[in-house]
Amino acid sequence: MLDKLYSRMRPLRSARWIVVSILATWGSGFSHLYASETPPNFILILTDDHGWTSTSTKMDAARKDSGSEFHETPHIDRVAAQGMRFSQGYSPAAICTPARRSILFGQTHFRMGPDDGFEERYHPYQKAYLTIPLMLKQTNARYRAAHFGKWHQKTGDFSPEDFGFDQSDGRTSNGDGSIWENKEDKWKKTFLVDAPKGIDRLSGRGASFMRRNVASGNPFFLQISHYATHVDIQTKPETYARFSGKLRGRTHDHPGYAAMLADLDSGIGAILDEVESLGISDNTYILIMADNGGAEFIPPVSNKLAPPGTNGRPSRNDPLRGGKWVLYEGGVRVPFIVAGPGVLAKSQSDVPVIGYDLLPTIAELAGFAGAMPDYVDGGSFVALLDDGEGEVLRPSDALFHHRYASYLHSSIRVGDYKLLKFWADHPNHREGIELYDLSQDLGETTDLAERMPAKAKALETQLLDYIEAVDGNVAGDLN
Repeated sequence: MLDKLYSRMRPLRSARWIVVSILATWGSGFSHLYASETPPNFILILTDDHGWTSTSTKMDAARKDSGSEFHETPHIDRVAAQGMRFSQGYSPAAICTPARRSILFGQTHFRMGPDDGFEERYHPYQKAYLTIPLMLKQTNARYRAAHFGKWHQKTGDFSPEDFGFDQSDGRTSNGDGSIWENKEDKWKKTFLVDAPKGIDRLSGRGASFMRRNVASGNPFFLQISHYATHVDIQTKPETYARFSGKLRGRTHDHPGYAAMLADLDSGIGAILDEVESLGISDNTYILIMADNGGAEFIPPVSNKLAPPGTNGRPSRNDPLRGGKWVLYEGGVRVPFIVAGPGVLAKSQSDVPVIGYDLLPTIAELAGFAGAMPDYVDGGSFVALLDDGEGEVLRPSDALFHHRYASYLHSSIRVGDYKLLKFWADHPNHREGIELYDLSQDLGETTDLAERMPAKAKALETQLLDYIEAVDGNVAGDLN
């Protein structure tokens, strides 16, 4: 099968990548209802390996099983109460690195390609692609941007500053938030420490950055990319004591993980408190999402594509199928919350949104006057923020995901229908396609590909056409 891929898909060719000059100047007029004489601030809090059902607030008010009866996240709940939950919010990928790139650049994993050659394709001084901080600085030169926490974009010698940030922790990765020495400990041990995952340090860095820029009158973009809740599991002793004595839930029953999530939530609370203390709540957007779904089990099972119920115990992502590493809903549907001026409080939107929508959304809220470059795959969801209804106008009507390593597969979602394409056989799954109606089958248990061959064929064709249009090499660096 892999031989056939190359006859269908052209390899990535850097000469074909479209370039935009970062020296272009744009107007600073504002758009939509949220216009203000003072440019708005933006805080993006990116959590790590954080499942859709893991917060104590329900991501879908119509589903009791979309929240946790064991975990406690009062500060994430606080943002949800102040703003809008997206019941169908998606990360751009099922693992860390491509999701983080996709959010920054507003592009799909297909368009951005595999790790192999990424540094060359996205060389910041040869190919000046728009990023969130660069876009904001084109909108208003006074914007300041910071990235604290886990970078993990595998950008070689290039740091966050090379992509538009003014301040950062550098080219950090999982190791900067981990303390495990024995690989088995990573999944099986709970480390009781005073400063788990650097959560308090990141909140302190973020608060200091906000204070400086508020004092100097600069609007800002602050991204805090937490190491939590990626393993290893770290938590404060007092937090662990609280959860070790608490009655377990049906799907969430790990006191160490629950405690780590609670510590993370407290760190988010510190940022919210600083926003209120600085008096900038009325002009600050807060966006919370995860880089990908949570692991189905702790420790993980070997067959991550297995249907629900085959592992003898409920998944931590139930009712969703799968988890981190795969493109079933459990791997890519995540907590996704936005609060800020003009955002309807205590609200929910059921319109699908995805991480690569953030760049055009922030652009519209900030008053970016230019058109989005045609290499941006996302669309603005500003139209949803006042009542949850409306459309996200992307270049394509589909949501695209791809997984290069381990399980070579892709997905496309159009409306309620989602097609997964497995490009090759492997020990736990056969090459082929699967089709699901998510409106009726959120758990992706009933494959409709044989019952609805025309629908399956249409989605597969749309997927292949998109991959070809962006010069996608689906096999990536596996060969």
